Amino acid sequence: MTTTQDAAQHLARRDALAVLRDYARSSSAFLALNEGNRYFTVPGRTGFVAYRPVGRRYWIQFTGAVTPEHDRSAVDHAFAEAAKRAGKRVVAVQLERSDAERAAANGWVVNQFGSSYSIDLSAFSLRGRKFVKTRNMITRSRREGVTVREATPEQLTDPAFATRLDRLDAAWLRNKGRHVKGLRLMVGERGGEVQEQRRLFVAEAAGRIVAYISYSPVFGEKAGWLYDLTRRSPDAPPGVVEHIFAEAAQVLREDDAPWLHLGLTPFVGIDPDAALPGASRMLSTATGLIAKHGSAVYPAASQLAFKLKWRPTLVTPEYIAFPGRVRLRDLWSLARATNSL
Repeated sequence: MTTTQDAAQHLARRDALAVLRDYARSSSAFLALNEGNRYFTVPGRTGFVAYRPVGRRYWIQFTGAVTPEHDRSAVDHAFAEAAKRAGKRVVAVQLERSDAERAAANGWVVNQFGSSYSIDLSAFSLRGRKFVKTRNMITRSRREGVTVREATPEQLTDPAFATRLDRLDAAWLRNKGRHVKGLRLMVGERGGEVQEQRRLFVAEAAGRIVAYISYSPVFGEKAGWLYDLTRRSPDAPPGVVEHIFAEAAQVLREDDAPWLHLGLTPFVGIDPDAALPGASRMLSTATGLIAKHGSAVYPAASQLAFKLKWRPTLVTPEYIAFPGRVRLRDLWSLARATNSL
């Protein structure tokens, strides 16, 4: 077998995209194409495992193996063996239920990490009393002179347009505080060689971009789009993000997209009935504490509130897995991989 380093070099991002189109199952699978990720492949097998090296000891795996079902166990095993030979410890994040069950059966410690939320666009509407507040926020944004449009394919690859968005990113990050850094790995990004695969909607006021939302493609059984990356100017009118979201959802629906996925929110929607045998009690307790009191660590409550206001029709548990007892260094390495610390 080739080494993981060699395999990572030989699988181009465009080839990984082709594999995702055929075999992706996670609604967040497109994020495997983020800069800094690598791809483990096995000769004679189709697909890959996406992972990110962290420090000298860790590989952070992103989602389950992206392979045909009949290759999944073999690729999982090969990746675990490659990690052992390289002296690396694997932490796997955003596993779907079937991947989590397979990991648990192989002796891994598997805990629910959070939940992802999805909207069936065929039934999506803002009519009715339950959306009164949301409609009022959108109306306020419009009264402030905000208009929403989708960026053209030409703009998505235009350096001048990217510079305008970069300035907005910088203003958004400064407003979060000097100790806050942009997250990565489990969130989307903008730019790079697959930028044209995304769709981006901008809100403009007085000729200036004041907010945008980027959507990434979702492949597989529940194909559609992933609500991926949001940026808002500190002085943008109230309701501007809701304004973009609502208009984008309508456009995507008119384009016959079946689903709009809102992505993973860690630490929320933890369901005892979704627990797997051998889950870590310590990690379960820590997850609950972060959900209730850890807004400084991760704004789970505010993220969840935004997603629930759209009345999602599907909630899916997602899991994190460790090859044995959970160590404090495991969580530290995950925080480093996501740029949380």
